[in-house]
Amino acid sequence: MNQKLRKLVQKLGEAIHESVSESEHIAGVVHDIRKQGFDVLLMLEATIGLNEVEQQPAAALEPSNAQSQEGNETFTAQDLNFLKSLRIAIEGEKTPD
Repeated sequence: MNQKLRKLVQKLGEAIHESVSESEHIAGVVHDIRKQGFDVLLMLEATIGLNEVEQQPAAALEPSNAQSQEGNETFTAQDLNFLKSLRIAIEGEKTPD
């Protein structure tokens, strides 16, 4: 992995950590657990997979059929599978099984 890509992956990890750390919802649940008399240690593992995309002529690229409600964003089957693994559904979209 080249140095630039390594830094980008590190920035992604930091962004995920920051999102979790600043989540009011997570903080609220942790507070509720502490009120029950328990200490909380939260450890998350993130697996980041990278697949190099082969360069193709623009005419050869076909957009996915899955689009967000606004109709201007396109999700691939892989995107929908990832969202499904996080239990996030896009209204009106049929997620791949």
